[in-house]
Amino acid sequence: MTNETSHSTDKGSRKAEMDPQAQEQLIAAVRHNGSVALRTRFEEVEGEVVRHNVYGPLFVYRVKDEAGDVYACGFFLRELIVKFQRSTEAAEQWMASFFFEMMKTKGGKQLPNPPQSEDEAKEIVDKVLVPQCMAAVNEEFAPEQMHVGLAMDEQLGPVLEAGFPAIRDGNNVCALPLHVLLAHYLLNRDPSELLVQGLYKIREEHGAD
Repeated sequence: MTNETSHSTDKGSRKAEMDPQAQEQLIAAVRHNGSVALRTRFEEVEGEVVRHNVYGPLFVYRVKDEAGDVYACGFFLRELIVKFQRSTEAAEQWMASFFFEMMKTKGGKQLPNPPQSEDEAKEIVDKVLVPQCMAAVNEEFAPEQMHVGLAMDEQLGPVLEAGFPAIRDGNNVCALPLHVLLAHYLLNRDPSELLVQGLYKIREEHGAD
């Protein structure tokens, strides 16, 4: 395999370059827009902003289904801004899709508890993230033989990489930092989607799609 990696990581963690007052106004507006968007699909919606020292403001929304079960999902500031700038209706559909997917399993779903130690984080990576991503990648691109595994990238640090062994010229690997995948998992977002999207971009670059 080549040593090149895809650096298309989620950039929702970057804080906007603006003064504190303007930033707070932006955060409040995004939180409001997210709540309004979800209320077009669900009757009961609660939203809150969680401050993260790496990813900045995270927007966590909780909705109830007809049975009264609560489902929670989180979003990054930048991705919400981009979605709403492109199309309000598309943003509504995109946000709601995460909840509809979770509601396929009845009983509600709260956010997972964050790991309290490196050992707990490693356990999540080994027992949840890697198997989930491996299964999703293999299923998505079957029957093509795929590579999925942990690696160390000079720029990104520990990563989970996936790639196409059959592609020998140019970039054939999508690599994502473990902390990015873990952040998505803790927000009830499917981390394997990031790898699958990156792999489709590689296929497109090589004219496979």
